[in-house]
Amino acid sequence: MIQGVSAHHLPSKWEWTLTYVVDEKCIKCKTTDCVVVCPVNCFYEGENMLVIHPDECIDCGVCVPECPVDAIKPDTEPGLEKWLALNRKYAQKWPHITVKKDMPKDARDHWDEMGKFDKYFSPNPGQGD
Repeated sequence: MIQGVSAHHLPSKWEWTLTYVVDEKCIKCKTTDCVVVCPVNCFYEGENMLVIHPDECIDCGVCVPECPVDAIKPDTEPGLEKWLALNRKYAQKWPHITVKKDMPKDARDHWDEMGKFDKYFSPNPGQGD
């Protein structure tokens, strides 16, 4: 028992679970430095972005500092529900990626761009490993 809280008032298993998600900053950027440091290989590749499988992520956070555009966030941040759902959906459809690849040639042109999801998101899979 936690001080003053009985067991039936504790959060469920899913409320304790944390995962990281990739948000729209990755669209048209798709650097892959993050995938090579992931100890559980939970990244999946779309045509123009990466996603993290939330059921495979172990919340170690080693991928976060590898992303030059700050596209990897803990799912506990407000407003990321859409991105958690998108990461879950496409991690089940897109191929696995565990190796570093060259980023798109025009990636730096899009690093600070806003509204990339509506402009550029593609549901098409990438190549994977």
